Amino acid sequence: MNKFTIAAALACSLALTGCVNSLSGDTYSRSEARQVQQVQYGVVQSAQPVVIEGTNSVVGAGAGAVVGGVVGSNVGGGKGKTIATVLGAVAGGLAGKSAEESLTQTQGQEVTVRLDNGNIISVVQEVADGPMFRSGDRVRVLTGSGSARVTY
Repeated sequence: MNKFTIAAALACSLALTGCVNSLSGDTYSRSEARQVQQVQYGVVQSAQPVVIEGTNSVVGAGAGAVVGGVVGSNVGGGKGKTIATVLGAVAGGLAGKSAEESLTQTQGQEVTVRLDNGNIISVVQEVADGPMFRSGDRVRVLTGSGSARVTY
C-alpha cells in the first residue's frame, strides 16, 4: 500500500469517529442547553438492556468508496485497472456503510418508570458511562422538546 492509501484510510476512520453522538441520559446536545424541561419523579419498575442501532449516513459509504477506489486503482492496468477501480469503490462503499453502522452501535437500556402521578412510561437511552438503573430506584424523568431522559 502506498502512503496515499494509508492516509485516505486514516482520514476515513477519523471521519467516522466524528459521527458518533451520545444518547445517554447525562449528555446534552448544544441545542438542549438552557432549555426548560419538565421534571417528574418516579420509581423504576424495570430496566432491560437493549442495543441502539448505529448511524447509517453517506459518510461511511462515501469514505469506504474513496478508499476502495484508491485501492482498486492500484490493481492491473488499462481496462482491468478501470474495472478494478469501480469494483473497489462499490465494495468499499458497502464495507464503509457496514463499518459505520457497527462502529456507532451502542449499548442502551429501556427504563420503565412508574411516575408519582401513577402514569407508567418507558424511555430508551444509551448506557455509555452513565448509570445502570435497577428496579426500585428512585429517579427523575426530564421531558422537553419531544425527548425524555431518566436520571438520579
